[in-house]
Amino acid sequence: MNTGCFHLLTNDDDTQLQQLVCRLATDCYRQNQGVFIYTTDQAMAEAIDERLWQQEADSFVAHNLQGEGPRQGAPVMIGWQPPANGRAVLINLATEAPAFARRFGQLHDFVPASDAGKQQARERFKAYRQAGFELTTAPVPPHTQDV
Repeated sequence: MNTGCFHLLTNDDDTQLQQLVCRLATDCYRQNQGVFIYTTDQAMAEAIDERLWQQEADSFVAHNLQGEGPRQGAPVMIGWQPPANGRAVLINLATEAPAFARRFGQLHDFVPASDAGKQQARERFKAYRQAGFELTTAPVPPHTQDV
């Protein structure tokens, strides 16, 4: 069964979203789960890559941008194009539900604070449900809110 969680953002600040994505990727990495972070474009992928490099040494996450690094890829891959292979976890930052989402056992997506963002999230939620995902929602943990 594919499962997913929609995280309810408290603002539309990219900093909060990037911090949450890095925390999720770090948690999955520590559990030895492969992660693919799917972004809308190269600039967003590079921003997430940079933020992961800036984490404290004890929060190191082996990661790289899609197409870089070892042939089989790092445990955490960041890209703006569909991945060649599925992994355990998909973190989706795109505005639409990726067609390849079913290749992942676990999904993380986000509900922005803006009305337009919420409507896009509703459409993704419906698409994931139709693809067979069992979905939940969760508030953003306090330490990543309003940073």
